[in-house]
Amino acid sequence: MKKPDSMLPAFQSEAEERQFWETTDSAEFVDWSKAERVRLPNLKPSTTSISLRLPTPLLERIKVAANKRDVPYQSLIKVWLSEKLDAAS
Repeated sequence: MKKPDSMLPAFQSEAEERQFWETTDSAEFVDWSKAERVRLPNLKPSTTSISLRLPTPLLERIKVAANKRDVPYQSLIKVWLSEKLDAAS
């Protein structure tokens, strides 16, 4: 049964709202039968910066390989890591 939007509590923080939705059935507040699919073409996945120490000769080889493919070397590393993980699955 759908409750009016006014029944939603006022959240003091994103963490408080996250906790609420983790423990509450959204069907109580939203009529999902009227939901429509949307596309978000400009949405970019979250990324996390890491520090990775590589031997200088290895990094130089990666940069040469990236240059041959005309892509940034960090992008090439991400592609290679993804391909390796997919192959291992």
